Amino acid sequence: MQKSIFRPADNYSPLYFLVSLGAGGLTVTFFMWLMHWIPHPGRSVPVFEDILQAFGSGDFIIRGMILSAVAGILYYAFLNLKYLFWNLINFRRWKKTEAYSQLHAGNAETQLMALPLALAMTVNVLFVLGMVLVPGLWSVVEYLFPPAIIVFLLIGILAFRQFGNFLGRVLTQGGFLCAGNNSFAQALPAFALAMVGVGLAAPAGLSSVPFIAGVGLVLSTFFFVSAVLIAVIALFLGFRALLEQGANIETAPTLSIFIPVLTILGILGLRQSHGLNEHFALVSSAADRLMTLSQFLSAQLLFALLTGLVLLRLGYFGRFILGRDVSVGSYALVCPGVALVVMIQFWLNRGMVDAELLTKFSFAYWVLSAFALALQAATMWLVAKLNGKHFKGSKGKTELSKA
Repeated sequence: MQKSIFRPADNYSPLYFLVSLGAGGLTVTFFMWLMHWIPHPGRSVPVFEDILQAFGSGDFIIRGMILSAVAGILYYAFLNLKYLFWNLINFRRWKKTEAYSQLHAGNAETQLMALPLALAMTVNVLFVLGMVLVPGLWSVVEYLFPPAIIVFLLIGILAFRQFGNFLGRVLTQGGFLCAGNNSFAQALPAFALAMVGVGLAAPAGLSSVPFIAGVGLVLSTFFFVSAVLIAVIALFLGFRALLEQGANIETAPTLSIFIPVLTILGILGLRQSHGLNEHFALVSSAADRLMTLSQFLSAQLLFALLTGLVLLRLGYFGRFILGRDVSVGSYALVCPGVALVVMIQFWLNRGMVDAELLTKFSFAYWVLSAFALALQAATMWLVAKLNGKHFKGSKGKTELSKA
């Protein structure tokens, strides 16, 4: 019996959660415009009232920027939710197949961590939508932090449960193939835990209630440490296998996974630092932020150079991006683009500008901002390209059914 496949996405993989994740990341990149380019006095983030005030008092350039930012947020938030629900429906069906059982028996079991990763991103997207669209949200925001903490904790429990199943199996039964670990795919659990951690750090940076901020600080620290330890182990295991076996072309995009992990950990640290400053008198200077963000960005650029070198040598872009070959792993390239855009914006505004090395909205400021905007545009193009390849109909492809 044959089952027709009309598009690559019909051959489901849990890595398709990265589609929702990437769209959520692009939502955040447009929020960066509002966060750094319009005033929001007395608040760490802009809300509906700040946006409305800036739109009413701004010139046509400011108004155009705000309209573009809100349109980008709405569009990519829609894609984030659309593909999250699509994944949840297909994931539930896929769990009943033999492919799910096979995944549980090998190295690729950690791909399941894409589920809590995408869920945590969507919670962040919902907060962005609330800040941009809901009038008066800031007046009730303190009531939202406790349920938000609970939601992120539940996602964190799911993540640890999935990772615990994998770790418990390989540590008691063995079966982990180090030779087949010639990528950084095993850093996906660190990515998921870091995303939960940065969500838990939001109350630490935004809440005016010391107890809520303290809870956010403690819980986000646990996930920060967990993510760092897992990331370091995955880095050494993967790099050793890469040196011995060389990179596999389909998993090579995972070499860039530490770029988004570093951005998330960097933002987590900024939120914690702000909370410590507001409630516990542990003051950090603009110079501290500049150095920390510069160090994170430097590490990201090194990973970007490594990834680009390997992908160019393998001819990845010609095959899987511009060519006819299709791999769900290509979506792993969306996350580093998003992460670098966000990190450059923070480095420029919370680092360079705050340290008075640059004047905000000066010529040099816009030259550096242009790099982030160009990368944001390239990432948007990549998402559109991949979605077209994976979710549009394609005739003539068939697959033998397992039935």
